[in-house]
Amino acid sequence: MIVLDASALLAYLFRETGHEIVEQYIEDACISTVNLSEVVGRFIRDGIDVTPLIQHLEKTSIEIVPFNQEHALHAAELIPLTKPYGLLLGDRACLGLASTRNLAILTADVVWAEIEGLDLEIIPVRRKKCLYFKM
Repeated sequence: MIVLDASALLAYLFRETGHEIVEQYIEDACISTVNLSEVVGRFIRDGIDVTPLIQHLEKTSIEIVPFNQEHALHAAELIPLTKPYGLLLGDRACLGLASTRNLAILTADVVWAEIEGLDLEIIPVRRKKCLYFKM
C-alpha cells in the first residue's frame, strides 16, 4: 500500500509527466479525504464536470481515508519541519496519513524529497520541478 498525494493523482488523471509511475501503484493506494478534496477542487476550478472523475475513482481500489484526529495531530506536528519548504495543510495531511500507517508516499512535488527529518519514504514521480499552481 502507498499514499497518494493530490499532485500524484492529478498527474495520473491528466496523463502528465510521471503518470506511468503512479499507474504502477494505483490499485494498491490510499488517499486522504483532504487530498481528494484538492483533486476534485482542481476539476471544479477549471470548470470540469467531476461526475466522470468520481465514477472513475469508484472503479479503482484506491482507499479513501477520512482525515481524522490522529492525522490532524500528525499534520500539525509537521508544521515546523515543512514550513520552510512551503508545504500546506493538504501536503501535511498526506504526510500525516503516511506517518500513521507507516507507508511511502507518491508525489509530483519534488521538494518533498529535500525535507530532512521526515522519516518517510518519498517517491517523486517527477525528477525536476515543474511549473504548476498549488491549490
